[in-house]
Amino acid sequence: MKLIRFGAAGSEKPGLIIEDKYYDVSSLVSDYNEDFFGGDGLEKLSEAIKTANLPEIDKNVRLGAALARPSKIICVGLNYKDHAAETNAPIPAEPILFFKATSAIVGPNDDLTIPKNSKKTDWEVELAIVIGKKASYVSEENALKHIAGYVLHNDYSEREFQLERNGQWVKGKSCDTFAPIGPFIATQDEIADVHNLRLWLTVNGKTLQDGNTSNLIFNVPFMVSYISQFMTLLPGDVITTGTPAGVGLGQKPEPWYLKDGDVVELGIDGLGSSKQHVKAYQ
Repeated sequence: MKLIRFGAAGSEKPGLIIEDKYYDVSSLVSDYNEDFFGGDGLEKLSEAIKTANLPEIDKNVRLGAALARPSKIICVGLNYKDHAAETNAPIPAEPILFFKATSAIVGPNDDLTIPKNSKKTDWEVELAIVIGKKASYVSEENALKHIAGYVLHNDYSEREFQLERNGQWVKGKSCDTFAPIGPFIATQDEIADVHNLRLWLTVNGKTLQDGNTSNLIFNVPFMVSYISQFMTLLPGDVITTGTPAGVGLGQKPEPWYLKDGDVVELGIDGLGSSKQHVKAYQ
């Protein structure tokens, strides 16, 4: 299944994409949240739609983030060798973990607001994992049983806040609008091989990131298992898995960053695409 949330910001309803058409499932599901994912919601919804008469939605509707605000967003840093190299960072021996505030979540095509006093707002196309079953001390062998699906995420970062202002990376990752998630969550059966997906990003039509999840340093089952050794993953939680080379920080001969009026587009095989118009803070 492909799960969407649609409607005005703050009033989104749950929906599905079926054969490239959008349908409202709010009569069957209250929202795509912890209760839904943790309560066998995917299985119940899959069964219910077989006989339900679902209202079709205009495809021009605004899409919200593909899931309701999760308990946490856990990010894995420097998880592609080429990205580590372009930022002059060593290859991590273990996953680098940090958090991103859930207040940063917006719809996939909502505007990106450059934060107040920002000079170095950067882009990062990433594959994100949505947890479907509570996970604590999960083995690698059982990790996939705890995944609801996958979703496109742009892990926007303010590099000065992140790297030059002391402390943890979370300051540069959590600004409002820094987590567009969607357009849809694809359940695991929709993705033939999560470790062979092209991911790409353009700024103003110029391709800057063009990678493949086959180049992940730490793969999907390992990441879920590893993170679950340090914290309980709740249904609906998001793990965002790192970005390939091509971010603003790594541009040659010198870094450059987003400015008012820029347009960022990104996508992943099987997970659709999104577009953010860049606006200055007002």
